[in-house]
Amino acid sequence: MDDKTAELRDIFLDATGEETVTERQAEGRGSLVDAADPERVDTRLRDLVATMRDRYEFETDLDPDAYVRLVYGFHDGEDDATLAEALGVDAETVLGARLDCHLVREADHDDGSIRERALAADREATRANDRFRDAFAELLTDADLGDRLASDSREDGLREATEDIETDVSF
Repeated sequence: MDDKTAELRDIFLDATGEETVTERQAEGRGSLVDAADPERVDTRLRDLVATMRDRYEFETDLDPDAYVRLVYGFHDGEDDATLAEALGVDAETVLGARLDCHLVREADHDDGSIRERALAADREATRANDRFRDAFAELLTDADLGDRLASDSREDGLREATEDIETDVSF
C-alpha cells in the first residue's frame, strides 16, 4: 500500500470507526423457488387490480382477494358459474368483474346479451395496449412455470440417469 492509500485508509477509519474498508458487492444468486412465491404473485395481482380500479370505472365492487381468485380461475379455465360459487356471488357479478379486469372469453362475443359489454372491455384493453391482460397472463404463466421447474429441481435427477442401466447382480 503506498503512502496516499494508507493515508486515505486512516482517514476512512477515523471517520467511520469501521475496520472494513470494502464490502462484498456480489449479490446472491436467484432461485426458481423464490420466483414462484405465491404470496408475491398474489400481491402483484392485487396491485394490478388496484391500478385498474383507479384508472377505470369498475362495475363490480369485490374485495381484492376475490379479484385475485377471479384472475386465477379465469386463467385456469374455470367458467363463470364455478367462479361465482367459489366467490359466493352470482354469475352476473363474476361476468362484470371479469370484464372490469379485461378478461374476455371468445364465447362472450357470441352471446348477444353480453356482446356489447365484451366489445367495450376489449376496446378498453386495446387502449391500454393489453397491458393488464398481458401482466396477468405473464404473472400466472411465470408462477406456474416456476412451480414446475422448482419442483423438478428438487428431484435428484438420478432416475433419468439410471433408467437404461442394466443390472445383472447375483448374490
